[in-house]
Amino acid sequence: MGKLIELNDVGLTIGGNVILERISLTLLQGEILTIVGPNGAGKSSLIKLVLQLTKGHTGTLWRKAGLRVGYVPQKLHLDPVLPITVARFMSLSHGRRLTVAQALMKVGAERLADRAMQALSGGEMQRVLLARALMMQPELLILDEPAQGVDVHGQTELYALIKQLSDELNCGVLMVSHDLHLVMASTHSVICLNQHICCHGEPHDVARHPEFARLFGRPELEQLAVYTHHHHCDDDHSGDVRHVG
Repeated sequence: MGKLIELNDVGLTIGGNVILERISLTLLQGEILTIVGPNGAGKSSLIKLVLQLTKGHTGTLWRKAGLRVGYVPQKLHLDPVLPITVARFMSLSHGRRLTVAQALMKVGAERLADRAMQALSGGEMQRVLLARALMMQPELLILDEPAQGVDVHGQTELYALIKQLSDELNCGVLMVSHDLHLVMASTHSVICLNQHICCHGEPHDVARHPEFARLFGRPELEQLAVYTHHHHCDDDHSGDVRHVG
């Protein structure tokens, strides 16, 4: 599997405030990496760094040459009086390699082509945004809380769809989520972020990490009780979860 992006010791400071510090990560082709963390942890700022919408003040960011990136934003703000259909919205994409119909079909939303964007439900909107991101057949798919505004059942379906698309397209996925218990089955690795990387590893290991429990509390941890793990996890200062004892 080829390397798509690599961050080494990246830091970001805005207005004298440290937003991110000592961020190091690598994402490979076909890998799904999920970022979790509390509000204000710097998750969206990290996404902006990878998208090259902002630049870190320390460290380095490497991206594969000519990397095709598809992006699903956290929210899309549309003028409520702007008359635009799903098909028209999709057709505004640049660098398209798929037709509107092909992209909508991949996410099971072909019936929405003639619907007004403003009439979509939360789940329908997220599928349309995902379809739009797929139109250039991305090597890297970046999703900033793609399940926001979607009910729990819809979130489970959406995460399963993202996993299916990653397998089908063999693309890497960098995804922000608040709900580790919902993405457990649909991600290969997890980074727990709180300005720095608190822990990094497989989902069930991160879920048992003391730093994760400190940030999210026991209720979140209890929702993950079905994922058994018989080792004590510790933080090796680099942020990787390791087993001791």
